[in-house]
Amino acid sequence: MPSYPNRVELSDLAALKALAHPRRQRMLQHLTLHGPATSATLARALGLNTGSTSYHLRELARYGFVEETCETTGHGRRRWWRAVPGDRRFPPRSRRSAQMRHVMDELNHHAYAADLELFERLQREADNSDPWADAFPYSRGTIRLTLPELRVFFEEYIALLNRYRRPDAETPPGARTVLTRLLGFPAPDSRPEADDRPHSTDDIPPHNRRETDPS
Repeated sequence: MPSYPNRVELSDLAALKALAHPRRQRMLQHLTLHGPATSATLARALGLNTGSTSYHLRELARYGFVEETCETTGHGRRRWWRAVPGDRRFPPRSRRSAQMRHVMDELNHHAYAADLELFERLQREADNSDPWADAFPYSRGTIRLTLPELRVFFEEYIALLNRYRRPDAETPPGARTVLTRLLGFPAPDSRPEADDRPHSTDDIPPHNRRETDPS
């Protein structure tokens, strides 16, 4: 059975600011996609200098987003960094301070843009002769839920992801890292204002009456 990561709520403003930094988000994305790397490797990949990547890695490590792992090679002992997986949650918007909302808006803006750019780029660059060229499933749909049902839906989604989490030793040959994203939000409320609603069916013109609501 896979071990489910403990749920952690990121409510510390300093941790959120550390995570929201655009360069750190790029570094985390690189570590997630390509696995452990040294500060020099990250610097070359992202067009930064080693001093900058080392500083940002230490800041990410301070709040548990990355961790250091040392490996011994023919050139001696080298310092590597890996992304730390986990079930990290953000406080609901109603419990965020004004400053926290600003930080979260910045974090989400950069994260969503980076995800979409990567999804589109990898699709364009996919080799049609590679079976993984078809590995870009996505879905756009609508469902009608109550707020409690939406919370259950989200937890079931997280549980589904956790079903497929497994240690490297248990991962079958041919498996690749697959990035998953779920974005759900309520549609704009298009109902008329309460004062404008008819109070009885006699107030509704005959051609606008419906026995049932098809939605």
